[in-house]
Amino acid sequence: MQLWPQRAELGNYFAEYQAVQISRFAFRYLPGLALFSFIMQLYLGSVTFLPQALMYCFFILSIPVQALVLLGVKADKFLPAGLAAWYKESVARVNEAGGSLKLSVHKPRFIDLAKLLNISHQTLNSKL
Repeated sequence: MQLWPQRAELGNYFAEYQAVQISRFAFRYLPGLALFSFIMQLYLGSVTFLPQALMYCFFILSIPVQALVLLGVKADKFLPAGLAAWYKESVARVNEAGGSLKLSVHKPRFIDLAKLLNISHQTLNSKL
């Protein structure tokens, strides 16, 4: 999740960027929402609402875990043919420009694409 650079223009090109942004949002705010939900149910109700409050709390806390699992599954999938060709061209272009990227060129995965985007984002920022 931290490999994807936080650049808004990537959302126009990659659907995975929106999934990463939603996952970052879930990791940032849902634990607090789960705690707030748990406390408010016990505060406004009584101890008799404890099972229901725990169920809501665990459900809300499971959403970031589900997002992390789905991102991990997606990161292990191979790139589609068009995106894989663009990826191979980009790795070759970076290596020709003096870089020494040792990323997978044979059957690249989404994790390799994220690494390439992160490396290119870092080198672009260092040159500016």
